[in-house]
Amino acid sequence: MKKLLLAVLLAGVLGVVAVLAYLLLKPTRVEPVAWTPPVAPALEGPYAPNEILKDVQRLAVGVGIGPEGVAVDAEGNVYAGYEDGRVIRLSADGTRYVELANTGGRPLGLKAGADGSVLVADPVKGLLRITAAGAIESLSTAADGTALGFTDDLDAADGDGATYFSDASVKFPYPGYLFDVLEHGANGRVVRHDAATNASTVVAKDLYFANGVAVGPNGDWLLVAETSAYRITRIWLKGDKAGTREVFADNLPGFPDNLSFNGRDRIWVALPGVRDARLDGLAQQPLLRKIMARLPGRLQGKIQNTPPKRGFVLGFDLDGKLIANLQYGAADAFAPIMSVEEHGPWLYFGSLSEPAIGRLPLNRVIPTADAPPAGWEQAPGVPMRVERAN
Repeated sequence: MKKLLLAVLLAGVLGVVAVLAYLLLKPTRVEPVAWTPPVAPALEGPYAPNEILKDVQRLAVGVGIGPEGVAVDAEGNVYAGYEDGRVIRLSADGTRYVELANTGGRPLGLKAGADGSVLVADPVKGLLRITAAGAIESLSTAADGTALGFTDDLDAADGDGATYFSDASVKFPYPGYLFDVLEHGANGRVVRHDAATNASTVVAKDLYFANGVAVGPNGDWLLVAETSAYRITRIWLKGDKAGTREVFADNLPGFPDNLSFNGRDRIWVALPGVRDARLDGLAQQPLLRKIMARLPGRLQGKIQNTPPKRGFVLGFDLDGKLIANLQYGAADAFAPIMSVEEHGPWLYFGSLSEPAIGRLPLNRVIPTADAPPAGWEQAPGVPMRVERAN
């Protein structure tokens, strides 16, 4: 019996040693950088919780899961890309939709063209264009000699044929966002694709998970969300400041995702989650973060925080002043919100996991905005799929 107990004890000790060796010595590409995050702002004052997003209306119910990026064309048709690779166009009244194409990847950022085409940022396939006829064209898979790792969001500058898009992490390809966050190594960049030359060049690099992109008035500058740094950065494209960057909005209360510019005076940013005190507490603990990176995938999923559902969107003027705070935290919230687009009397929302596209009257947020059509409260329900018609 003593020999058996000794054997069991020895086996247990060896098991613990093996686990420790695994966590301390297993090769990993993650090389965490110690940093000091700013103290997270409290959800009070300008960020106080509210229920503005409580009445988000759900469109395209059941068409697909995870319409993360949404776009709207001049006629009010809404475009969305789903987790199964499909990109669809929903009619302005929400009653019918057509499947435009399947990228074979995971379409994230979208931009509708005046000619019926759609630009797509796909982290698996790179920068794509879906033609009006439904053909898929590959526009870019590399920039300045380095392959795209995580094509995330895009925007187009009017008049110059350029598309600007984010490559969230050149080191950790999709879906390795957690590794990039754990490393905090400034692996992101913004890329400019020139339609005339078909060349892709880096506009800015050393960004902390470069996410949402929005081109400002006249293409003078663009904004990029640095998700893991909790900030939005302005990069100047023209004028005396061309090539420089500055902070547009800093120390946000959550993780900034996709951005959009309404074409006049407002910037919208989606916050899919609020700041995590545990993650900030690890900022000065690179060894612990490296150990976390070595954990098997299932364990990594279990240690990630699963916060209560909360829809969260902020609005800024062109100087970076906060002008709108939209929230709703409850089990029935449309959340997490990954993108927001203003068009006419509406705000449209995309989500990582919702089986619908969200919509809210803009005058619920901006009182001077035009009111939506009468009877808008009657949601169209499940839209009818129709054959492709351009």
